[in-house]
Amino acid sequence: MTDDTSIPTTATDVPPDRLSATPGTPYYDEATLSRGIGIRFNGTERTTVEEYCVSEGWVRLTVGNSRDRRGNPITIKQQGVVEPWFKDIA
Repeated sequence: MTDDTSIPTTATDVPPDRLSATPGTPYYDEATLSRGIGIRFNGTERTTVEEYCVSEGWVRLTVGNSRDRRGNPITIKQQGVVEPWFKDIA
């Protein structure tokens, strides 16, 4: 990963430590999600992330198109290195 010093980094340019894409959870933030969040998990960009936590080092990934009885996507939790970034500044 290269360090690009030409992009100014402010407090608003740093994604939150924990974020969820599921409305109704305490970590859901529509304003942050509307900016577009990219997630690199263990060196690979992932597009099926439902929730992540950088400090604890885990992501919740959706499993295909499977849904539970409430209509929520079925997820699995995996441990590893989580690197979020805002897509509008990348």
